[in-house]
Amino acid sequence: MSPRTNESAPEGEPDEVTTADEQGPGQSAPSGARETARPAKAGPQPPQDAGDPEPEEVLPVADERVAAVRRVSASTRRWRAAQLGLCAASLALALTAGAVIVGALRDGSGTAVAATTGAVSPELLAGGDLDASITSLQAHLRTQPKDFDSWATLGLAYVEQARTKGDPSRYPQAQQALDRSLKLRPDNESALAGRAALAAARHDFTGALTYADKVLKENPYSERALSSRIDALVELGRYTDASKAADLADSRRPGVPVFTRYAYVHELRGDVKTARRVLQQALDTATSRGDVSYVAAALGQLAWNQGDYDSALKYYARALAADDSYLPALEGRARAQAAKGDQAAAIKGMEQVVERYPLPQPLVELGELYEARGHAGDAQKARDQYALVTAWVSLAHSYGVNADLDTALAAADHGNRGDALKAARAEWARRHTVHTADALAWALHVNGRDNEALPYARQATATGYRNASFLYHRGMIERATGHEKEARASLKSALDLNAGFSPLGARAARKALGEAK
Repeated sequence: MSPRTNESAPEGEPDEVTTADEQGPGQSAPSGARETARPAKAGPQPPQDAGDPEPEEVLPVADERVAAVRRVSASTRRWRAAQLGLCAASLALALTAGAVIVGALRDGSGTAVAATTGAVSPELLAGGDLDASITSLQAHLRTQPKDFDSWATLGLAYVEQARTKGDPSRYPQAQQALDRSLKLRPDNESALAGRAALAAARHDFTGALTYADKVLKENPYSERALSSRIDALVELGRYTDASKAADLADSRRPGVPVFTRYAYVHELRGDVKTARRVLQQALDTATSRGDVSYVAAALGQLAWNQGDYDSALKYYARALAADDSYLPALEGRARAQAAKGDQAAAIKGMEQVVERYPLPQPLVELGELYEARGHAGDAQKARDQYALVTAWVSLAHSYGVNADLDTALAAADHGNRGDALKAARAEWARRHTVHTADALAWALHVNGRDNEALPYARQATATGYRNASFLYHRGMIERATGHEKEARASLKSALDLNAGFSPLGARAARKALGEAK
C-alpha cells in the first residue's frame, strides 16, 4: 500500500485513511497503507430499514476472525504454510453474526459502559483515549438517540479505531452509525465527511472524493472535507489536482491536517526540502498527542526515505513520547534499526508490531527480516508471516476493503505471482498512482513480462518521487530488458538514496551491481 493511505494526517482527530496505508497522506503513515477487484460493498451491509435501530445495534463486538489473526501472529508454534492457508480460508468464511449487538452496552473487552451526560465532540477524540471516547459516545447515544451529530462522530471514531487497530470489522459499525446520522438529519456535514473518511479507509477513493465535494459545496471551509479531497486526489493519481487542492486548503484552513497533506504532495513531486519544512512547521504548531505522534512519525518516514536513519530514529522517539503505542512510529523505528544494522532490535520491535497489528506491510517486513537473519527456523517463520497476509486480506475483503495493492505487493515476492499480477492489473484499472504503477511493473517483472513492465516502472519514478524501492524495481527491470547502463544507474541511485530500503531488496541490488561490473 502507499505509505500515506492507511494513516492519514489528523483532521481534528487522527484520521488514517493511511488507513492504510497509502494510511490521504499518511504513513499510511498516517501516509502512510498509511485492495481488490471486488466491489467496495462486498462486506456485511447494514440491515434494511425495519424501523430506527437502537443505539446499541451499531456498537461493535470483537470479530473472532480478527482475534484469530492476532493469536496466530503472536503464536510461537511453527505452523506450516498450508495450515495457515486453511486458517485464512476459515477466517474469510466465518459467519459475521454478532457484528452488531442488542442488549447491554459493552466495550471491546466486555466491560460494562458507564453513562455520561454529554456527547463527545470530534475534537476530543484527538486529545485522549479513543476507546474511552467511543465508550462515552455510546453511553450518550443510549440516552440521546436523536443526536445526529454524535452518531456522525461515533462513525468517524469507528473508522479511526479500525485504522489504528488494524481491525476492518469496525467499518460496518461505522457505516451504520453514519447512516443513522443521515437518516436523522439528511445531508448533514459531519456525516457526509464521515462517509468520505469511510470510503477512503475502504480504498474507495472515487467515493471519498464525491462525498468531500458534496460537503465543500455547502461549506467551502470544512477542514475535514478539504483534507479528504486532497487525500482522494492523491490516491487517484491526480497529482496536479491534488497540488491545487492543497494550495486551496492551505489558504482556507491552514493547520496540522492541511500542512501534512501539503507536505506529502510536495514529496510526491520530489520536493523533499519543502515537505520537510512544512512538516517541521506542523510539528512546531502541534498541541494534541495525536497531532504530535502523527507529524513526528511522518518526519521520521521522510528521513528514512532519504537514508537519514539517525534523524528518523529521533523523530520516531518524539512520536512515541507522545503516544507509546503509535503503530507507524513503532514500525518505522524497527525499519530504521534494521537499516542501521541492529537486526535484533528490529526483529523484536517488528514482532511487537505484528502481534498487535498484523497488517500486510509489517508482516512482510518481519518475514524479510527473518529471511535476512537466516537462523535455524527463520525460513519457516518468514513463510508464516507471508501466509498471515493472506488471512488479513481475506478478512479485509469480507468487510468491503479493497486490498488489491496489498495483495500485489506481498504476492509478487512472497506468494502466488499470478495472483500478484491479477491484483495489480485490477488496481491499475481503478487508479493510476506512482504506487500502483510500481506494483504493476514489479508484478509483470516477476511473471517474466519485462518489456511490458518497463513503461510502468518508468512511470512510477516520473514525478520525481524519491523512493529507493521504486528505483530498485526499475533497475532490475531495465537489467532484464538489456538496458545495462540504465539499470546500473537506477540500482546505484536506490542504494545511494536509502541503502537499507529493504533487507532482501538491498542485498539483491548490491548483487546485481556486482555482477554488472
